[in-house]
Amino acid sequence: MPLALFALAVAAFGIGTTEFVIMGLLPDVANDLHVSIPSAGLLITGYALGVVFGAPILAIATANMPRRATLLGMTLTFVLGNALCALAPNYTALMSARVITALCHGAFFGIGSVVAAGLVAPNKRAQAIALMFTGLTLANVLGVPLGTALGQFAGWRSTFWAVTVIGLIAVVAQVAWLPKEIPLQRTNLAAELRVLGKTNVLLAMAMSVMASASLFSVFTYIAPILQDITGVSPHGVTIMLLIFGVGLTVGSILGGKLADSRLLPSLVGMALATVLIVAAFSQTSRSLIPAAITLFVWGVTAFALCPILQLMIIDQAHEAPNMGSTLNQSAFNLGNATGAWIGGLVVGSGVQLTELPWTGAALAMLTLLTALFYIYLQRRHAQTVGA
Repeated sequence: MPLALFALAVAAFGIGTTEFVIMGLLPDVANDLHVSIPSAGLLITGYALGVVFGAPILAIATANMPRRATLLGMTLTFVLGNALCALAPNYTALMSARVITALCHGAFFGIGSVVAAGLVAPNKRAQAIALMFTGLTLANVLGVPLGTALGQFAGWRSTFWAVTVIGLIAVVAQVAWLPKEIPLQRTNLAAELRVLGKTNVLLAMAMSVMASASLFSVFTYIAPILQDITGVSPHGVTIMLLIFGVGLTVGSILGGKLADSRLLPSLVGMALATVLIVAAFSQTSRSLIPAAITLFVWGVTAFALCPILQLMIIDQAHEAPNMGSTLNQSAFNLGNATGAWIGGLVVGSGVQLTELPWTGAALAMLTLLTALFYIYLQRRHAQTVGA
């Protein structure tokens, strides 16, 4: 079982690297393709929207297909998309290639989460999901900093070639280690779509949207913030991204453990902590050490929410876990796109980069308020049933 989870984590590492590394390379891509920083930032939005719309379509199309073959197909799509990114001759071609790469993202993580949860005992499900998502967080610890450094040294295209190789390694790992027969809960389209009508599912997805929007409204512009406000060199940005990535990894593991023990209190606690730490970044971004500490803690709180929200969706959408889990990935990436767009609007309006974290803090506050409303509805429902 650990090797099967490791195979999923390798693919998650590659997918996470290609999603996030563009942030560290934003100035390089903008200069090379002769576009503005906000226009280059739309490459993040385009990727996220590819996940948003591609995930449910692929979830429906593959609903009754073998899980192993489906995951392999998603990974091969990822390999193709990254190769096209590396070859893209202009901005439009790069945007198109990013969208192709994104098509596999949501369905892979959605289906992969359900597969991972099914490989372990019921009381270890969130930790299994977190282990798969550790590949995503390690992408931020290793993939993004190393990819940024490689892109700055050998050109941003070299980073996408490196990620293509990682994708091929993930294919080999899945062929070798994923079980030949993975249980498949067959369903029909009507049953899958009925999941969308459940209030608890919609609220959980809304929290995923807002939590991701909070992160990406600020993190999309992390390189300009660190260089222009903190005074970090381009190579120093790599180190700061590494620190943030360590925080993400710690947060993912912590969130998995918390979700298996105290799901709802952990949700509220991490949402509140995110509000406070993002707000603090408006001040700490002015100095190197405080900025580094803030980035680490922010990484912990932001990614602790991922396995918590993913397990909530699987539980609340138990009639159609694959659709629910995959749509939650769409929700995360809708938040990514929305956050990057909101951040771009704020920056484009003339607001100083030092004030941008307040936007992220406001979005995190919406996550917290939604979590409290979710708990209120849960308790009211329990009282009604008890009566």
